[in-house]
Amino acid sequence: MASISTDRILEARSVHAWYGSSHVLHGVDLAIERGETVGLLGRNGMGKSTLIRTLLGHVTQREGHISFFGQDVSHARPHVVARLGVAYVPEGRGIFPNLSVRENLVMAARSGRDGRNDWTYERVLETFPRLSERLNNQGAQLSGGEQQMLSIGRALMTHPDLIILDEATEGLAPLIVNEIWRVIGEISASGIATLIVDRDYRKVLARSNRAFVLQKGQVVLHGSAEEVSNSPELSGYLGV
Repeated sequence: MASISTDRILEARSVHAWYGSSHVLHGVDLAIERGETVGLLGRNGMGKSTLIRTLLGHVTQREGHISFFGQDVSHARPHVVARLGVAYVPEGRGIFPNLSVRENLVMAARSGRDGRNDWTYERVLETFPRLSERLNNQGAQLSGGEQQMLSIGRALMTHPDLIILDEATEGLAPLIVNEIWRVIGEISASGIATLIVDRDYRKVLARSNRAFVLQKGQVVLHGSAEEVSNSPELSGYLGV
């Protein structure tokens, strides 16, 4: 068996997952190295969100090997994965609607695995100026774009080594979409590894080091972002 790289954050091998009797993932292999940005592509219903939720421990009917930083989490609960330095920005944002912006951010704050505290409360507000104007607003009072900013800001307050973004720009106005992509670039530049799922595959590939394409719960194409972008098979897999 090959040894796990000391720079490897995530190692997933032969991952299968089920919802009841529905077999969704079929032997998926995926790896993410420290500091890199990885795109996860595929049409709707191909298993992208299921893969993310399986890696994080939300899908309990699973088989295969999953490790973060060399620690086996194949059967771990989500809170165990989160404490290893993995942050999740879910599709649908997942903020606390009855808490204020300030409370949503502060309740998540903790030091990183190595004691890092570079994504401070002040830095998050500098990154998302809109949030600083709405600190006392409840989550439910925010626009969709502001909720997404809050969800990303809350994830950053945990000082993660890996942040997983599931459809971070879905349903947002173009100006807000551009702002979210700017912040994703800033996150990557700060050295945080990023796994991105987004319908705008061109922007995903433009910002990724590597990419994986799922079809019917299997990895059908993977390689550097340039290799995947130039593959003649890509358009068929994505239906574009």
